[in-house]
Amino acid sequence: MKNYTLLSPCFFGMEKMLAREIKELGFEILKTEDGRITYKTGEDGIAKANMWLRCAERVNLKVAEFEAKSFDELFEGTKRIDWSKYIPYGAQFPVSKASSIKSKLYSTSDIQSIVKKAIVESLKKSYLEDGLIKEDKEKYPVYVFIHKDKVTISIDTTGDALHKRGYREKANKAPIRETLASGIMYLNPWRPGRTLVDPMCGSGTLLIEAAMMGINMAPGLNRNFISEKWRTLDKKIWWDIRKEAYDKIDEDVEFKIYGYDIDEEAIEIAKENAEIAGVSEYIEFNVANALDFKSDEEYGFIVTNPPYGERLEDKETVQALYKNLGYTFRELKNWSYYLITSYEEFEEEFGREADKRRKLYNGMLKTNLYQYIGPRPPKKN
Repeated sequence: MKNYTLLSPCFFGMEKMLAREIKELGFEILKTEDGRITYKTGEDGIAKANMWLRCAERVNLKVAEFEAKSFDELFEGTKRIDWSKYIPYGAQFPVSKASSIKSKLYSTSDIQSIVKKAIVESLKKSYLEDGLIKEDKEKYPVYVFIHKDKVTISIDTTGDALHKRGYREKANKAPIRETLASGIMYLNPWRPGRTLVDPMCGSGTLLIEAAMMGINMAPGLNRNFISEKWRTLDKKIWWDIRKEAYDKIDEDVEFKIYGYDIDEEAIEIAKENAEIAGVSEYIEFNVANALDFKSDEEYGFIVTNPPYGERLEDKETVQALYKNLGYTFRELKNWSYYLITSYEEFEEEFGREADKRRKLYNGMLKTNLYQYIGPRPPKKN
């Protein structure tokens, strides 16, 4: 039986949530670093990780790790790898991405070129035909990451990044990434049956991710992955993992969550996205102003991604919004609320210090998740 060493990058601050997911899939974590986790899986690991990981940006198959302080060392280290074990005859193997941090080798274009030449030299030993290596079949994109002169080479098994679930065909301004939205939902104790509201829902990403989690729908169920076309992976594994994911959807669970936005067009986009994702029956979207929000429910959760005011001209508007949100939310005496923003003076404007803060990155943008934790509702008899 084959074993794989995989590595999954994630946004900074998401490592704990991603590690939890990897362990729940039954995989062995080998190493946790800032922004990525390395783990060991069985033969079905590539398919299962791509299908089920909500917080990872992609799933890469780790090929090798070695030190290189010169381009000669990079070339020789790459050439020593038996690439025929990973790349079959005729496959394409673009060196799709190279990154270098605190290393002597820093030109990413040169790194890509050297690694490509070294792979060709390695494959010639196995596939040489008329002095050429053919590349006319499926793709095995190669990734190179160099940190403090330590080279990690891997092959991308995902294709389009994992945050592209397949449901968000349209988005409003500054949408939150799906992987980050899932991480935020992991950081609060909402469960189906409890009230959940996003009063500034935009294109609906937070609530769609929550609904998918609520019915145990795999985030990769409605999309395809580049490694599904690989001759080196048994296609039956993919069929079995996809069928298993369909079977695991909990069709008996009943709940309703609520999304509001002042922008009518955003609400229409959110409804469309929820329909494509297959969770529209669980989310009720309506046009409304967040500052007018009230509820007869004694306990509930607000999870939202308000405007950040990144542009200077928006700063006063955002300050006023946060101040007024503070007034509105404090009227909900027993509710919990979770707000993510890059605005550093958020608590001052909101009028209350958060019970917890968590630093998260929305792409390259540093944000904080401000967590205001209300009391637990009494247990029902």
